[in-house]
Amino acid sequence: MSTHPARGLSRVLDDLGPSLLDLLLGDPASVTGIGGVGIHDPHDEQHYPERAVVLGVGVHGAEETARLMRSLTGVGAAALVVRGPVDTADLEAVAEETGIALLALTRGASWAQLAAMLRTLLSEGDVGGTDEQTLGGVPAGDLFALANAIATLLDAPITIEDRRSRILAFSGRQDEADPARVASILARRVPERYLRLHEEHGVFKELYRTDRPVHIPPPTLGDEVALPRVAIAVRAGDEVLGSVWAALREPLTEEREEAFKEAAKLVALHMLRFRAGADAENRLRADLVTTALEGGPGAVAALGRLGLADEPLLVLAMGLGATSATGGDHARRAAERQRLASALAVHLTAVQPRSAVALLGDVAYALFPVADDAGAARERAVQVAENFLQRTGDRGDAVIGIGSVASEPAALARSRTNADRALRVLTNRPGDGGGRVAAIADVHIDALLLDMRDLAVANRDELSGPLARLTAYDRRHNAHLVETLRAWLDAFGDVIAASAGVFVHPNTFRYRIRRVAEVGRIDLGDPSARFAAMLELRLMGAYDGSGVSGAGRPAEG
Repeated sequence: MSTHPARGLSRVLDDLGPSLLDLLLGDPASVTGIGGVGIHDPHDEQHYPERAVVLGVGVHGAEETARLMRSLTGVGAAALVVRGPVDTADLEAVAEETGIALLALTRGASWAQLAAMLRTLLSEGDVGGTDEQTLGGVPAGDLFALANAIATLLDAPITIEDRRSRILAFSGRQDEADPARVASILARRVPERYLRLHEEHGVFKELYRTDRPVHIPPPTLGDEVALPRVAIAVRAGDEVLGSVWAALREPLTEEREEAFKEAAKLVALHMLRFRAGADAENRLRADLVTTALEGGPGAVAALGRLGLADEPLLVLAMGLGATSATGGDHARRAAERQRLASALAVHLTAVQPRSAVALLGDVAYALFPVADDAGAARERAVQVAENFLQRTGDRGDAVIGIGSVASEPAALARSRTNADRALRVLTNRPGDGGGRVAAIADVHIDALLLDMRDLAVANRDELSGPLARLTAYDRRHNAHLVETLRAWLDAFGDVIAASAGVFVHPNTFRYRIRRVAEVGRIDLGDPSARFAAMLELRLMGAYDGSGVSGAGRPAEG
């Protein structure tokens, strides 16, 4: 088990190297208090946590690496990771000058997986302080430390896996195993070809049937060389939580088999604690985000616990669009919202590590730190939100509303209200009604119209005047006069364009527009009359073709 601090580089190297990371330059013992993970993007504004481990995605060559290391001294970074192999001959002086440790990511390893594993290792105590509880001498929920402890007991590299054979944690010394184990570590899951082989030989059936270790002979897949495995199921009562796997060069002794069996019970406690801790942290974060958004007396304290107390913020509100909202599968929609909220949290954390996201009801809210310049902040938030939706694709049909800049905690409630208003504009648009991201400043008039329509419905207002007379006439004679008026207004009085929009002959359209003026008793040459008709069409739902909506029947007088 690692005895190094959880937020130190030595602990990171103990748990992730050499399968993923190699230390090239620097003293890992001196790199402590790591604040989080940052991703270098030369084409974007950078926001790194304090003493960050920066992932130099796409950084190649000694010259580019040296330039980045020097620039990172200004933001207080602790370490830089670049893709290996790396020639360090020209970088030793730079590492000494900057004090930044240089690490290499193993070829074939995924940057996304490295970022996820680093955040898992560094996440202890992020919200609400550090939990000092231990189970069996290992910090509660620390599966990496537990994997190392079991590896010491068995003298073999260990993986802890869930029911789907995804790697939750692994011990050191994975380089002593075989290529199949290394591939599993890099992909964070067991390769599909080995899963099929285990299923064909009934390995999982036997594993989940017994509480004893199950010995698996070396699999034979072409020319691949693999070590024998011994695995044991991890149970909590009747529930199978996962399994622990050891790659063996020598058979286990009877004493080690008993130790393995006892260790599985300890793994169950840690997995339950890990699951409960994640659930509790999510609930705590949601409570803190809710308190901050309400803007009351507790907002400052909540923002302090989230690490967002002293900077301007924008509220982002994400919901499912009109297409998804009409679906009947509530469970599927709820799962989709949770999936998108989790993805948004990962995305925003990579862009701005101090962001906080929580799913409250049907909407995922994000507190996004920004610059105090409202225009620049809005553009930045729109860009980040659009990038996220491009990456998630169209499957979720998600839309994101962006509120106003809150320069102080008391203004967060207003920012949330404005984010909700922008989100509502997006969800009320037809499917081809434009983009999937909107800042309140860009859709303010649309939001005002929706607010006015709500007021009209709440007051049980009815159509009146010219529009009421036209609507009543259309109902009796199917004359399409409301449609004609809408097309004429949309075309600014251009009869040719308006008639083409409703697929009638221009002469027929001219006759209809005369009937509009006669039946509705409206002077279409009066700008005030035109504006009143356009506004009422918008408010009552007819202007966008959705039909007339109102609490009562239209007046016909």
